[in-house]
Amino acid sequence: MANGFDVLTPGVYTTLQDAGRFGFEDRGVPPSGAMDEMSFAIANALVGNTEAMGALEFTLTGATLRLTGNASCRFAVTGDMHMTLDDVALPPYCRHRMQPGSTLRVIRARSGYLAVAGGFAIAPVMGSVSTLARAALGGFNGRPLQKGDWLTLAATQHAGPPTDSLPVQQLMPQRERRPIRVVAGPQQTHFSPAGVASFLAGEYRVSGESDRMGYRLSGPPVPHLQGFNIVSDAIYRGSIQIPGNGQPIIAMNDRQTTGGYPRIATVIRADLARLGQQKPGDSLRFELVSVEKAESLWIGRHQHLQSWLAELREVAQLG
Repeated sequence: MANGFDVLTPGVYTTLQDAGRFGFEDRGVPPSGAMDEMSFAIANALVGNTEAMGALEFTLTGATLRLTGNASCRFAVTGDMHMTLDDVALPPYCRHRMQPGSTLRVIRARSGYLAVAGGFAIAPVMGSVSTLARAALGGFNGRPLQKGDWLTLAATQHAGPPTDSLPVQQLMPQRERRPIRVVAGPQQTHFSPAGVASFLAGEYRVSGESDRMGYRLSGPPVPHLQGFNIVSDAIYRGSIQIPGNGQPIIAMNDRQTTGGYPRIATVIRADLARLGQQKPGDSLRFELVSVEKAESLWIGRHQHLQSWLAELREVAQLG
């Protein structure tokens, strides 16, 4: 009998995600993938998986899952999480073992990830298992998990013994309390210098209308200099559009691939994982950096992450 998770409660919005579905934006298909790529990659490394293997992504609240089958499984949960296994509290950023019949309850999450050794038995669509719910594409039947679903696990990989807690603060630069860093434009000339200055000085809150497609912000409106309609242009993750009401919208993983609102700035790659941990009601500020600074920050962060992942995989293979 294959191992699997019975979904007892699905949480607010739990989907299967991997590193993303790339190469199809010219056909209108966004990459999707993990909102917090750092926590996602660390969860996989903890159980000995490749960095890009599919994992469950929790939003705001997690799921309650019961393991069925004949074998135990190794799992790890990362992100800003609280959870219990058979009503016993477990720390995140550790590798744990789950026995058949046991119940894992994820009590709270911003963006959190559950990886299991060997991954999930889900066929990729267009090269990825990431869920794009608005197109019913990928993941588990193209949608978030629902109560009563049964999610099959792939053949178990060896993942060593349980690990001690890892230094969570070190592993979560997303917890940095500093402005989200951006580079200018590419349509910054559609705004006056005073408008740009107001945007950078303002404090914005993540609206309850935000989702994986985009974060809608509320705060000081940004006036347009030349109107708010432009010829449709490519939209990237982190693009900050200013529509007619002047309230910024940050394009996220399930975004449309083109848009007709001018973009005042773009979030740098090094801060996208931190952005992915934001929830409705959180406040945001922005800080302008040069392209050269943005590249330097990403290179440093990526190298540091790869070093962590290599160490975690080595430990996972030793037990």
